[in-house]
Amino acid sequence: MAFFRMILSWGLHAVVFLLFVLFIAFLGFCLYIKYTHLKYDHIPGPPRDSFFFGHTYTFRKMRQREEVSFNTLLKWAEIYGPVYRINIMHNVLVNVTCPEATKEILMSLKYTKDKILHKKLFHVFGQRFLGNSIPTTPDNALWYKYRKIMDPAFSSLYLKDLMGTFNEVAEKLMGKLSEASDNKTEVSILRLFNCVTMDVIAKVAFGVDFNLLQNTSPFPRAVETCLKGTLQDVRDMFFQFNPKNRAFIREVREACRLLRTSGAQWINDRRAAMQNGDDVPKDILTQIIKAAGEEESMTPEDDECMVDNFVGFFIAGHETTANPLAFCVMELARHPEILEKAKKEVDDVIGMKNDVSFDHLGDLVYLSQVLKETLRLYPPSPALYRHLPEDIIIDGINIPAGVSCLFSTYVTSRLDRFFKDPLTFDPDRFHPDAPKPYYCYFPFSVGPHSCLGKTFALMEAKVVMAKLLQRFDFNLLPGQTFEFCDTGTLRPKSGVMCHMNHRDDNK
Repeated sequence: MAFFRMILSWGLHAVVFLLFVLFIAFLGFCLYIKYTHLKYDHIPGPPRDSFFFGHTYTFRKMRQREEVSFNTLLKWAEIYGPVYRINIMHNVLVNVTCPEATKEILMSLKYTKDKILHKKLFHVFGQRFLGNSIPTTPDNALWYKYRKIMDPAFSSLYLKDLMGTFNEVAEKLMGKLSEASDNKTEVSILRLFNCVTMDVIAKVAFGVDFNLLQNTSPFPRAVETCLKGTLQDVRDMFFQFNPKNRAFIREVREACRLLRTSGAQWINDRRAAMQNGDDVPKDILTQIIKAAGEEESMTPEDDECMVDNFVGFFIAGHETTANPLAFCVMELARHPEILEKAKKEVDDVIGMKNDVSFDHLGDLVYLSQVLKETLRLYPPSPALYRHLPEDIIIDGINIPAGVSCLFSTYVTSRLDRFFKDPLTFDPDRFHPDAPKPYYCYFPFSVGPHSCLGKTFALMEAKVVMAKLLQRFDFNLLPGQTFEFCDTGTLRPKSGVMCHMNHRDDNK
């Protein structure tokens, strides 16, 4: 009996000690959060939802209501000015809309990409996703190494040779739209553009012919699933602990594995073909493997990083073009006077020619303005993040080191202090003689970390839009919404449903 009383006594002491340790840990955590508040609360910002969770509840409610969180960031920028603070749990994020600070930070390699976001994108629900790809790695040495490898694949000479593929795939889209016009059936412009841009990136980058306008493939759904999963994992730290989400989480992991195993297979097959002296396409994948083979410091981990870059480029190579193209059609259909001006330019430059040449692209000045204005209102990548390694003063406010700054081209492009009537679709903002926006418009980022595929995306977009305007009139189906959703990239919520008509039919 005494033995059992001793065991019970020890157990009670252990429980009391454990509770004491937990209390001390909890007290330490509270003191740390209070210290963080005292360190950064001189920065303007909205009232926190709670002491522990900061503004987490606000963003969670927005997700539940399927609202675009950047609209809230825009509202806060209008209220609190060019620098304001956001608290996410014990982390502080500083939103910056000051052009001078934007220039200083984004143009310098001293300010690396956000390490917390990198960890979230490295894995999604425990499955490796973007890893150390060029768009995400905060390691400047690693970024420079892979940027050097990738650069030859995006030289102007190489991109010029892609015009044939751009025209070929765009021509298949014209055939699909012609069928819809003849059959008087409605089409989802967003879905068709997604097929086209994925076909282009698969063919010109990796020598794979999907032909998604005619065939089915698991890749489009896998990309969409990965993006949705990434968004949930980044913005909701409790998402994976909810049992209701297990099926979706499994689907996301499987989608990541599909993209990565396919990428690894394509890389290995191409490398083996090159080593055997076989004829291989002179595409981006070949360029990457050649450049990697000349890099002296390549390691086994670099093979995994090549897959990281495959996934990053595969996703960015079609999402960042398809979505703006769909938004472009939506806005042109809502502004007939702009649409007619764009059509006239295409008629004057291209006429009845079947193919759009490289020289034509430079002459399509107004179409460039239309695309730039589309990117202003609907940037495919609405935000960038940079880590502050040292104290900095922004707009007279001292920002202590150790936090990350958020730069949103979506927010700055919709502020009336930078653009007059910012919600009005006006391509003349980008007229060659108009003043250029000063570090408040950066849909493809700016500085050394600017998007590697910017020229590629704009060339492809011009070819597709020029052919579309040359041959078709289009009308939006009544009753659809002009709202958009945030799925990691901005996307038209309605899919941009249209009726197509041959232009010849309306003459």
